[in-house]
Amino acid sequence: MGSVVAQSQARDLLKALADPLRLQIIESLSSGEKCVCDLIQEIGLAQSKISFHLKVLKESGLITDRQSGRWVYYKLDIGALNELQLWLKQLTQDCQQSSASCENNA
Repeated sequence: MGSVVAQSQARDLLKALADPLRLQIIESLSSGEKCVCDLIQEIGLAQSKISFHLKVLKESGLITDRQSGRWVYYKLDIGALNELQLWLKQLTQDCQQSSASCENNA
């Protein structure tokens, strides 16, 4: 199945998505770019907690940021989501292949 790089990247992305709060942030960002203040209002968590989770998501490559004045805006990285989707598609195709029978090897 896929390259070691693809597997490693998929593992990092899935690890980042495994936390319910990070999934909530991802779902919020799915409607477009937002600053931390928007996320605080939507999700109802403290700024420090949201910032921690944003850092994890950014390090995994799931989101990007840009600074505008004193505000930092976050958005989903579509490329990372596409890579994860391709990895899952390959995984699905691989698991549908028939295996060699043990009886044929005897």
